[in-house]
Amino acid sequence: MTTYSQQATRSLLLALSVAAVASTLTAAPAAASGAAGTPALDWKPCVREDGPTGQECAELPVPLDYRDPDGRQLTLAVSRVPGDRPQARRGTLLVVPGGPGGSGVRRLTQKGAALREATGGAYDIVSFDPRGVGASTRANCGLDEGDRHLVTLRGWPGPNGEIGENVARARRVADACARNGGDELRSFTTANEVRDIDRFRRALGEEKLLAWALSYGTYVAAVYAQKYPRHTDRWVLDSSGDPDPARVARGWLANMSAGADGRFPDFAAWAADPAREARGLRLARRPQDVRPLVLGLAARLDREPRPSDRPGTPLTGNRLRQALQNALTSDGAFPQIAALIKQALDPDAEVVLTPDIATALSDEDAAVTVGVICNDVRWSGPAPAPYQRAVLADRARYPLTAGMPVNVTPCSFWKGAPVEKPTRITGRGPSNILMVQSLRDSATPYFGGLRMREALGDRARLVTVEHGGHVVYLGNGNACGDRAVSTFLTTGERPARDSYCAD
Repeated sequence: MTTYSQQATRSLLLALSVAAVASTLTAAPAAASGAAGTPALDWKPCVREDGPTGQECAELPVPLDYRDPDGRQLTLAVSRVPGDRPQARRGTLLVVPGGPGGSGVRRLTQKGAALREATGGAYDIVSFDPRGVGASTRANCGLDEGDRHLVTLRGWPGPNGEIGENVARARRVADACARNGGDELRSFTTANEVRDIDRFRRALGEEKLLAWALSYGTYVAAVYAQKYPRHTDRWVLDSSGDPDPARVARGWLANMSAGADGRFPDFAAWAADPAREARGLRLARRPQDVRPLVLGLAARLDREPRPSDRPGTPLTGNRLRQALQNALTSDGAFPQIAALIKQALDPDAEVVLTPDIATALSDEDAAVTVGVICNDVRWSGPAPAPYQRAVLADRARYPLTAGMPVNVTPCSFWKGAPVEKPTRITGRGPSNILMVQSLRDSATPYFGGLRMREALGDRARLVTVEHGGHVVYLGNGNACGDRAVSTFLTTGERPARDSYCAD
């Protein structure tokens, strides 16, 4: 790990107005599990196949509306992997899932064993399914299946950038969610997830939590650290977005245009490598030839979709673009997207679609995916003309994403204003945050992470990882980045200054 140039960092940062706001603190919880006012957790074994040994699950009741804490209750599914060195136990480490719509219970099942090993078994590791997710209380919008595919739930424009169909679908989804979502859907907000985390902390009987937060979860964790700074210990934000209240949610989506553009060269270099020849996955002789090949194929599929192995679900240009967007989050997905491109280029090959682009989301998953971002902030109004102009400009500059990240969404037609304003993240609070960020991340681009870094000020240190893909720790193979996070979680030691990991 080498020191990252402070001058280079400042040149990349955009000026943000960091207004100090008073932090909302809560009273210290009782020492025992099931602190006053919070039900005790009844842990039961729930070991999953390929999951960590000793995994346990429970249910945590939370208020539908925290303004009425004794009123109607919802249920959160929570899980833990107890530390395997009780004599060395130091506390509880919370995994904050991404999304919106990510399952913390599933993430704990996938990463619990590796996380326990990386932290020396000294922590109970816990996570939860947020409202609307997994085994927690859910809601649905009653959406038609055709509106629940990721390629339609997101606003991919028509072949020439037209957005008429997107506007109609966005209105239809918003209307259905208003009719059918009920109070449960309206309660799906970042602010409530933060309150739910603190209720979970009190149920665990912990004065402080450690955290590893991923993707959208970094925003949740940053808001928690702003609201409850006294209850944070060692806090890891892995793959952060811009927390500016004026750009929450809207900006995250818009930033994906530049994110995909910055990440694509990694895929192009991989796809042009002669090593791909043996598996039939080499797309071009030179990296610079991969981009025009993909863009040309997408345009051709706009005009003439290819039938696939899924009856009634052809490979369209937008479905290819969505598959590429998914694949850019991980080097491990490069073979999958290269194979799809090769099939689409061969008129005699069968096109095989993977579930992520061929299968509709469940109605409940679609509801929470849309609901949180629409409930959190007020989006631009429904007039189509500004979106049409934005789409045409963005697709000209970033053709890989074809204008999707700035297109209309159901949030523009959402019924009811946000109940609360987004929290402004500031540098006020303990200096106990470690950020880790990939230099080429298509989902949470580096420049957005830098804005989170600036907002946190001296509370944080940033480890920049020379790598592509989304989510760094225990996932992308960068030993230096993994070591920095593990060292911080186990010893509390952070780099003295923002640092850089080459490998």
